Amino acid sequence: MSKQTDNKQFWQRWASCYGPLMQSSEPLYAAIAQQMQPHLTPEMNVLELACGSGQLSFRLSRLVRDWEATDFSPKMIAQAKLKPRGAGLHFSVQDATSLPYADETFDAVLIANALHIMPRPEKALAEIYRVLKPGGQLFAPTFVHGEVPRTRLRMLAMRCAGLQIYNSWMVPQYLAFLQAGGFAVQEHALLGDTLAPLCYARAVPDKTRVTQR
Repeated sequence: MSKQTDNKQFWQRWASCYGPLMQSSEPLYAAIAQQMQPHLTPEMNVLELACGSGQLSFRLSRLVRDWEATDFSPKMIAQAKLKPRGAGLHFSVQDATSLPYADETFDAVLIANALHIMPRPEKALAEIYRVLKPGGQLFAPTFVHGEVPRTRLRMLAMRCAGLQIYNSWMVPQYLAFLQAGGFAVQEHALLGDTLAPLCYARAVPDKTRVTQR
């Protein structure tokens, strides 16, 4: 898929200033981390997809044994590698829709604020399902489309900046998407504000199901 249709060009262009821009979203990242922390343990092996420059990676990796943080933008990963990090945190360039890891490798997978801007999010979900161990956990906080005009204006502004939004899910639609991919949603919560509502979802794979790929 070309850079023009998978948003890679956008993230390459904005990589150097993404971290400073995201400082205004610090309360939202803190809220996501607060939701996740009770479910992370020191023996866990975690894969993060679409990590950006590490907004959640640095915050949460200290809680687990190994944290593999990945993004499809080389410049985003280069920015993340500029910061000091612990021995258990690793950054690499990977495509979330075609992962190099063996089946049932990870205790948990995190993909934050990315599924809605992927042209084929079901492919990423299928890969997550494949690499998660039975009983593993998916953490998938994702922006959802609000019901107020301001939210629609925000999405229009993002498109004008060059970021293509492929799925304007409402909360029930987003949860149904996860369920269709073979995941049982254990909990969800609406975070953020009416301008940028985010649905935090924690789910587990149902390894007895045959899902559509």
